[in-house]
Parts: sequence; structure tokens; C-alpha cells
Amino acid sequence: MRSFRIGSLFGIPIKLDLTFLLVLPLFAYLIGAEIGEVSEILNDVLDAGIEVAAVTGGSTPWLLGLAAAVGLFVGVVLHELGHSLTARRYGFPIDSITLWLFGGIAAFTEMPEDWRQELNIAIAGPIVSVLVGIGSYALFSVTPVSLDGVRFVLGYLAILNVALAVFNMLPAFPMDGGRVLRALLARSKPYAKATQQAASVGKLFAVFMGLMGLFSGNIILIGVAFFVFIAASSEAQQVTMKAAFQDVTVGDIMTPADELHTVEPETSVAELIRRMFSERHTGYPVVDGGAFEGERLVGLVTLSDAREVQPVERDAYTVADVMTSDLQTITSDSDAMTAIERMQEHGIGRLLVVDQGDRFAGRSGDDEQPTRDEDGDLVGLISRSDVMTALDIVQQSGSVTPSSRPKTAN
Repeated sequence: MRSFRIGSLFGIPIKLDLTFLLVLPLFAYLIGAEIGEVSEILNDVLDAGIEVAAVTGGSTPWLLGLAAAVGLFVGVVLHELGHSLTARRYGFPIDSITLWLFGGIAAFTEMPEDWRQELNIAIAGPIVSVLVGIGSYALFSVTPVSLDGVRFVLGYLAILNVALAVFNMLPAFPMDGGRVLRALLARSKPYAKATQQAASVGKLFAVFMGLMGLFSGNIILIGVAFFVFIAASSEAQQVTMKAAFQDVTVGDIMTPADELHTVEPETSVAELIRRMFSERHTGYPVVDGGAFEGERLVGLVTLSDAREVQPVERDAYTVADVMTSDLQTITSDSDAMTAIERMQEHGIGRLLVVDQGDRFAGRSGDDEQPTRDEDGDLVGLISRSDVMTALDIVQQSGSVTPSSRPKTAN
């Protein structure tokens, strides 16, 4: 999500995603368009005494719709603060709270695996929403009957915040109710198994919500269903991989240096593409030297780099012209999950593995560019195909050993 910071609460950055700038006017319009019907509901349910004609004339519906929409998203921020402050009490840092298309997201640096902690964190948000609803109703009850617009907004927020809490408690993982379900399942099951089961329930609810949205023509509900389904699948896969790679290091699953195919900086792009075709690799470490021993790692070149050169010019360009010298590296003793997360963070398909001697030397000033220490050596490469092969081995055999290490292409 592309977002920008608008402030902070309790030291937690509050951000707005660009999609929020689209959904806020939409919510304001939807509320304003139905203000007459909603006012009658508030009169029936809360005995609001709102004069419908007073809130439906001129530009009043749209102003009240905007006020209610802003109030709704303030409630969403408070909801996420409930999660965030509870998580921080357990020692989990919070990166930010972001308002986006489907509400709010609190970005946790790490998710708790203790079921009691997750249970308390999950229910904190809905509890805050209920309290916001109660607070809105308290203000509504003391607002003079003559202030029809104010009573409409407060009454609307009172009902909607409680409804938000109820909706979030549906066991549709990764919504709050789904996380409560996982916490309860994790009381007697391994965390990864509990996540898989909660995610399965969540995906069933997502399908149900999607069908409801489809038959009712509710685009927002369809969008929420899609988000829940994708998010449940993604988090279940992430937790499964973390459990599978708990005791696995990069060195266990990487392709070692003596099995790597490398290229030299002076190799032409045309020759590089011929090698990619014949060897069926899409990425090569670039080393400076003839024999592998003692070679110096200078870059990484991929198929996407080579494609940037027009076919008629590929004989004139060399690997040095197109390679990436800003390398993403990792050490062989790092956790396998660290490598996976780094590849996901940078949107790349492979990481160069270097030994402990690899350091970046240079002055600490922000304007100084780091340089690679001469003692740093390339010891291997880990790619997504290495990771997926290793995951299959772990799930089928229960471990990864050097003898079972995948030797997939880089």
C-alpha cells in the first residue's frame, strides 16, 4: 500500500493509504444518499426525535454524510489502537496504523504465538469499538433535540461502532473473530495447525460473504470477502513456512558456490541470454576473475536486466553494463525465514549468500557509500525455488539435512 503519515497517537504513526482518499467520499455519499431512511431507523431504535426534513434539505445530507464518515474512521483508528496498545503491553512493537480501502490495519512487527496474548490483543479492538459506540450514545443522549444533524451523526456512530465490533468478531480469519478462534484452537494444537484450521474457516466465511455481496450487489462486501480470502491464505502459508523452517538455516538449503553458474563482467549480453536458454537459469552472480577460487563478487544479473537491451544491441553490451551492483546478501548461518522475508521485502527472487567475513567498510556519514570488504566471499545463492523445494522436503520428511539439500537451479 502507498501511504503517507498524517500524525501519531501514543507514539504510533498514523498513515493514510491512497485508497482511503477514494473510500472516504464514497462513504460520505452513501450515508448522505440514505440519510432519510437512516434517520427514521434512528427514530425507531433510539427514539432520536430527528426531524427528517431538517436533515434532508439542500447540502445538509452530504455535510452530515461527510461528518459521519470521518467519525466512522476515527472509530476505526481507535479500534486499531486497542489492538496496538494491548500488543505493545506484551512487548510487540507496532510499526504503524494505516487507514485504507477496507478500514484500518495495525502493522505488527511480530505476531504473538502465545494464545492468551493473541486472544487479548484480538478482543481489544472490538471492546474499544463497543466503548466508542457507548460514548457516542452518551453524547447523543445529552444533545438537545433541536440539533437534528448532531443527533443524527452521534446516533449513527453509536449503532455503527457496535455493528463494527459484531462484524469483526465473525470467525473469518484474519479478522478479529478469526484470531480469537485461532487463539482458542492454539490452546490444544500447534500454532501452525491452529492457523491452518482458522484460515480454512475464514476462507469459508469469505466465500459466503462474497456470495452475499454478489446477490445483494454490495461491492464493498465483495471486496472485504476477497481481502479476507487472500489474507487468510497468505498468513496461513507464512505461519506454515515459519514452523517448517524453525531450525533451518540458509546454509542448509542454499545452492553452494561450487555448484553455481557464474558470469564475468565482460561477457556480452547476447552470450548471457544464450547461456540462460541452454542452462535454464534466470539469474547469475557476476564475478571478476577466471577460476572460481579467489574470484571477487561484483554484481548480480538477471533475465529482466538482459531484456532491457534491444536484441540488435546485445552483442555490443556486456554484463557489466546491465548488472545490479547494489546487492542484497545474507549469511549462511541466518534463519531460512529471514531469507524468505528479505526476498519478499525487496521483491526479488534470489539472495547472494556470503561468509562472515563479508562486511561493508566506510565512514558512518550518511553521504558516504559503503564498499565491500575484500575478505567477503560468495559461498552460495538461495532462491525461491530452493525455498519451495526445501519446504516440500520438510513437510514430507520432517527435516532438511545437507544430504537432502535441494540443488535447484539459481
